[in-house]
Amino acid sequence: MKIEEEIKQPTFKSEHQKAHINLLYTSGWVQQAQASLFKPFGVTLPQYNVLRILRGQHPKPATISLLIDRMLDKTSNASRIVDKLEAKALVTRKQCPADRRTVDVLITEKGLALLKQMDGVESGAGTGITNLSTEEAEQLNRLLDKIRG
Repeated sequence: MKIEEEIKQPTFKSEHQKAHINLLYTSGWVQQAQASLFKPFGVTLPQYNVLRILRGQHPKPATISLLIDRMLDKTSNASRIVDKLEAKALVTRKQCPADRRTVDVLITEKGLALLKQMDGVESGAGTGITNLSTEEAEQLNRLLDKIRG
């Protein structure tokens, strides 16, 4: 459905304004779709993002600052997210032996198993992304990279 129909706004000041609004609206739409896919697994998008980062680091630990640097949503509270994942036994947290001020975060076997179950949702299936051809996805990636400059 066109953005004009989605938000019931027939005209825009410019194509750039329309593209900006369309990008913001679509971002929220994709996040809602992703959240509904993650709900049966009991994790949120930021929690999933932290688990994905930790799986990439595995078996090495990650610090909270590394998680913050690599998170998709820079406004997320990484410490609070790790607290919630630790309560679900998906990660462990230990004081770093080399630097007592640093905390090492590791994904658990339960966390790895959960991500393995979730691997199908990682491809974007169910979020509209798979409606794009490979060439269209490549073009979208180039355009998004260009927007970020």
